[in-house]
Amino acid sequence: MGGALTRYRVIAWIVGVALVVLVLIGMPLKYLFHDPTVVAVVGTAHGWLYMLYLAATFDLSRRVHWPLKRMLLVMLAGTVPFVSFYAERRVSRWLAHERRPRTPEPVAG
Repeated sequence: MGGALTRYRVIAWIVGVALVVLVLIGMPLKYLFHDPTVVAVVGTAHGWLYMLYLAATFDLSRRVHWPLKRMLLVMLAGTVPFVSFYAERRVSRWLAHERRPRTPEPVAG
């Protein structure tokens, strides 16, 4: 699971950064200054990277047995600016919590 989590975390950050660049830099350049270059390059890259994000999310979700709803919500996180960063932190915390060794509770005598 460690490799799947690392792959997911890396691609979540890359997709998040690409989407933020696209929305905060590319879109204003395109619509305010009539320069579609950033949108053409970063938009295309984001589309391909998002496919990798979906594959990494699917792989991780199957390895850790997430319910379908959680998997779909995490997948959608790559479509809203800044949400992939939030989702990556949540996923990392969920999995860190699940991986922690459980200590047995003392039996009251």
